Amino acid sequence: MSVDPDRLEGRLREAFGGTSGGARVVARQAADLADDGRYRDDTGIALTDDVVVDELADAPDGGPPERWNWWMGALEIAFGGYEPFGVRRYRP
Repeated sequence: MSVDPDRLEGRLREAFGGTSGGARVVARQAADLADDGRYRDDTGIALTDDVVVDELADAPDGGPPERWNWWMGALEIAFGGYEPFGVRRYRP
């Protein structure tokens, strides 16, 4: 089981609302992070759609990009190396 960007995009929209563009870019970033293997190496947990949705649910508020950036910030503080996976800009 890994990140399925198409499936994850729908789950993000369902769980956190926001725009399709925001959910799409987060799903792509999640797939890139899963392919990179960094999260698995740092945490010992494979990055899956379920993990992404669960982690983003812990964020204080916002749509998928805001929640994703909050999580990437926490991972950056804890482990370093996650800044490149943050969402900078997207088209709604």
